[in-house]
Amino acid sequence: MKLLSGDRVFLLLVAALALAGLAIFSSATLGHLARESSSVSKDILIQTGLGLGLGLIVFFAARATPLTILKRYALHIYATTIILTLLVFIPGIGFHAGGATRWINLGFTTVQPAEFLKIGFVLALAWWLAPRARQLKDPKSGLFPLLAFLGLPAAILLAQPNTSTTLLLIMTGSAMYFAAGAPLRDFSILFLGGILLLGILIVARPYVLERVKTLFDPSANALSSGYQIQQSLIAIGSGGVLGRGFGQSVEKFNYLPEPDGDSVFAVFAEETGFIGALLLVASFVALAARGIVIAGKSTELFGGLVALGFSFLIIFQAFINIGAMLGIIPLTGLPLPFISHGGTALAATLLMCGLILNISIHRKA
Repeated sequence: MKLLSGDRVFLLLVAALALAGLAIFSSATLGHLARESSSVSKDILIQTGLGLGLGLIVFFAARATPLTILKRYALHIYATTIILTLLVFIPGIGFHAGGATRWINLGFTTVQPAEFLKIGFVLALAWWLAPRARQLKDPKSGLFPLLAFLGLPAAILLAQPNTSTTLLLIMTGSAMYFAAGAPLRDFSILFLGGILLLGILIVARPYVLERVKTLFDPSANALSSGYQIQQSLIAIGSGGVLGRGFGQSVEKFNYLPEPDGDSVFAVFAEETGFIGALLLVASFVALAARGIVIAGKSTELFGGLVALGFSFLIIFQAFINIGAMLGIIPLTGLPLPFISHGGTALAATLLMCGLILNISIHRKA
């Protein structure tokens, strides 16, 4: 089929992660059987229908869309995702939960527009960078406009608040910027600026400071802020080398918070052990590496930057989620791509992969 043409290795990796992700999610969701407030069948139905079903539609649509159309309407797509993200602040439309306003209420489910803001951001930044790749040494043509590009979505996301997605966009935008030929001088400026921003957030937002403290001493508040990381480490450690067996996790029942969300990697590691966890990490690395190869072989810089940006988005997000569960970095709330609960996140990830597959068609021999 023409829609399945493109980089076959990348396509197989996407298919494997999507199918494995649904199986892992279904197993983790069973942990809600012990929690009366959750409907397991509804969660699986939404993940399958809204996430995988809609995701496959947008995957093939993205694969079939000409790159010239994407380039022409990149700013329009970005503006649309900005507007959608702003809708969460409108009473009656936005949905508030867990101290944050990040969702649009559709009645039967909620949608997190920030997932699509990531896509609009990468497309718009690639559109801006592509014709200016040789002009980035001048701060007026490079660094200052980049900061403006980063500043707008960051301001909106921080107001929700959604600190983790803000940092994810900054990391991805910076990677694209340097891949386009920015001078190393700007790297130190962006790095110091990122440290300063993180310091301000730690001072201004007590929950960020609490997560940093928990990272260094998770046992200090074992029943409150340190509870999730403590239970995660117990789950991962109890998996051993080969795991308890698929579907046999103990921690997902009344122990791990959000076993099908933030903590899904811990559930999977408990069930499949070190070997299973290693295979999952290797799959993410292989997907991103193949995406970067596709980016390097693109016949035009716009397509290459888009493929690179989406590849970095997926691998950064995966490593941030997994790193948090291993106690390497503070807890963030970012979902694990392809796997964590959230139909919007799964559909957005498949849309990104469809665009990368699209770009693989237009590559050097």
